[in-house]
Amino acid sequence: MPLRTSCREGTPSRVELWTADRVAAVSFYGRLFGWEFEDRPGGSVALGQDGVVAGITVAPDGASAWRTYLAVDDLDAAAARVGAAGGALLAPPPGAASTVTGADGAGRAALATDASGVTVGLWQAGPEAGATVVNEPGAYTWSELMTADRDAALRFYQDVFGLTTRTVDLAGTPFTGLVAGDDMIGGIIPPPREGVESRWIVYFAVTDVAAVTARAAELGATVVHGPVDTPVGPLAALRDPQGAAFSVWAVNGATG
Repeated sequence: MPLRTSCREGTPSRVELWTADRVAAVSFYGRLFGWEFEDRPGGSVALGQDGVVAGITVAPDGASAWRTYLAVDDLDAAAARVGAAGGALLAPPPGAASTVTGADGAGRAALATDASGVTVGLWQAGPEAGATVVNEPGAYTWSELMTADRDAALRFYQDVFGLTTRTVDLAGTPFTGLVAGDDMIGGIIPPPREGVESRWIVYFAVTDVAAVTARAAELGATVVHGPVDTPVGPLAALRDPQGAAFSVWAVNGATG
């Protein structure tokens, strides 16, 4: 399996768990997905199939959440576009002479809120592209932006990352995909009901959603919904024992 070595601007290039309990998170995800871990500056990096799968770091505010980072060619230039596009920087990027940041120690990162209030990461790759193993069982495979302010969000992601949209038909239901170049790299959906938190949803590929969901529950996770069959394959939404939401997905026709 070839490792991913680069990402087009706007593509989800890495995912990172911000957790209230790094030791417990390492135990949970290691047993659920078979990840191994290596401590690096800023946190731990999750390894699988001879590559980087994700980062894990301690949440400074104690709020556990999975973060999606979109690739940028120039972090300083992209960060400068955030405010003009209606967003706000939460963690400004380090200066050009600063040591590289991130749990995998392999790039420069910034956090922002988009124009709809959702937290998103910006990632300029260094020696590693971010997540080097993707779309394989136990690895990251997809991100969806769930937001109640679709129009503001779409303008933001176009202005900051150059993303466009493409509408596809999923068994009679239109779905808006986010596109970098010619590739659909994610999607945008509304919250299913009032009170559901707007956020980037992180999906991990698995071969058997029902089995992984049952195993997650045994390990202390909460099953939010599913497993359910969808036009693009079975999926389930979960929360880990520290409360971080994530989803698992058996993609039709793929190894995951």
